[in-house]
Amino acid sequence: MKIKEVADRLNISPRTIRFYEEKELVKPHKQADNQYRTFSEQDIWRLQTVIALREAGMAIDDIKRALEKVETSDPGELTSYLELQRSVMFAKWLELKQMIETADGMIHMLKRENKLPLEDIYRLAEGSKRLREQRSSWHDRWDFDRLADAHDRRTLEKEAGEYKDYNHILQLTVKWLSPVRGEQGLDLGTGTGNLAGMLMEQGAEMVGVDQSQEMLKQCRSKFPHMETKLGNFLAIPYLESRFDFIVTSFAFHHLTREQMELAIHEMRRVLKPRGRICIADLMLPDEPLADVGVAQLGYPSLSGLLELFDELGYLVKHHRVNELLHLVYAVPIR
Repeated sequence: MKIKEVADRLNISPRTIRFYEEKELVKPHKQADNQYRTFSEQDIWRLQTVIALREAGMAIDDIKRALEKVETSDPGELTSYLELQRSVMFAKWLELKQMIETADGMIHMLKRENKLPLEDIYRLAEGSKRLREQRSSWHDRWDFDRLADAHDRRTLEKEAGEYKDYNHILQLTVKWLSPVRGEQGLDLGTGTGNLAGMLMEQGAEMVGVDQSQEMLKQCRSKFPHMETKLGNFLAIPYLESRFDFIVTSFAFHHLTREQMELAIHEMRRVLKPRGRICIADLMLPDEPLADVGVAQLGYPSLSGLLELFDELGYLVKHHRVNELLHLVYAVPIR
């Protein structure tokens, strides 16, 4: 098939095809006598794939690397690229949504006041900017991809540092949630899916979100029927009012105070109106700790989290498992 025929079939220009050829994304056969390009069905498949991936926002170099992996029988690489791209697009969608809400707030104030209330508009704009910066600054500072292979082994080791009483608090989380069969649950920072797996045993329909592709690979190998998505606390990759409850274990303490507030708003966005939140994590109690070194690790305070939930209209109960490990259960009352 000649280049003009391919262009007509795919509804693109010959110039676009030549561009992809220059980038070595497609390599049609060239006739020896006149150098005319002849495109095979395999070439057309590659072009269709390239067009689709470009539409999804993937960069040329990433497409090239992904296609090379696919052609060497490793389709997982393309999946990883698409998951990453989806995560980025969802975060951008949330930013755009916030900007629209900010503009709506300004319009509402202008109509109500019949003038330009500069201080209120500045406050709205600053709030929107702060949220955008929080989301855009998110990255994996902890290198969880590297830790994924050893994660389950670390959690199973007796008295394993931060994972002390790991199984006990996961079991307690399941008990407190007591999911009804068929309830939709989200495990944020799911890691290798241990808590989600225990909730599925109780009949909950779980999905897992994590910022680490390698952690999600481990999770899928253990729970192949569980839905997983790449994402984080500040950009949960689901639409509104999807879940009956959200759980998170040993992940929330990585957030700053501002990020925690944004994360709770994000959780509430994807929860149903009475959706509940359960956090199993390391937190500093109100009383001084015997080990001063532990207090310097930068864990959030339990009282600070409880105050935050109270400010956001939640009824909360909590339980202390050991010196640092706590379980916090929150239900919205307004």
